[in-house]
Amino acid sequence: MAEPSPLRVERDGAILRLTVDRPERHNPLSMAVLTALREALLRHAHDPALRCVLVTGAGERYFAAGGDVHELESVRSDDEARLMSDRGRTVLDTVRDCPVPVVAVLNGDAIGGGSELAVACDFRLMREGTHIGFIHGKLAITSAWGGGPDLASLVGPARALRMMARCELVPAQTALAWGLADLVVPDAAAMPAAVDEFIAPILRQTRAALVGAVEQTRALRRGESYRERREIEQRHFVHAWVHPDHWDAVERFKTRKRGA
Repeated sequence: MAEPSPLRVERDGAILRLTVDRPERHNPLSMAVLTALREALLRHAHDPALRCVLVTGAGERYFAAGGDVHELESVRSDDEARLMSDRGRTVLDTVRDCPVPVVAVLNGDAIGGGSELAVACDFRLMREGTHIGFIHGKLAITSAWGGGPDLASLVGPARALRMMARCELVPAQTALAWGLADLVVPDAAAMPAAVDEFIAPILRQTRAALVGAVEQTRALRRGESYRERREIEQRHFVHAWVHPDHWDAVERFKTRKRGA
């Protein structure tokens, strides 16, 4: 009998849901999970109908933990460690480069590599009682998949260092105050409705408008210059302006004005 996939992939119209599905093992980011995550994003990301990606974990204890320790015990040399880092970073770069917004729905704690996945996403929704922790230091290592620079960009270098150097598990309300979380919900039962409400305005956007907004933030993350980001903004503006979706929206606006 075939082993069930460790990543559940569900497409619901404009939404792609990706669920790390190994709750009995704390939802580890094994190579199988990472490979499936990348494949799912590459398969769906450029579908014109897609507006949003949701990434979450099964169960209520963990969003995602780090890499599978048993799987990585054989990684001993510099070259092997670099290759492992490259593989994980390549997968998370697929998240970072997704042309539509990616929302991490933290059903539980995000720790180690799981915290790197969370900060690779554009938004993080947390429930009360959950934490996010760059606790790699407990295994005498650092972040490996680009999560450290992402974290510093989100919360600033001092707080990023505090989280990493102290192996802090940052609770949801603190994450919200620091700009690390975008929304905190009271409990698991409230999360589905909160997610729907959060992404509803995103789903109403045209693809061209979304991609243009996303690409501007991606350019900042890539370290592109102010001049380059202005060029990106203008390129997407021109594309969106001449697109039929824009003129349809103009006509709807004019119709509403006439009816007011």
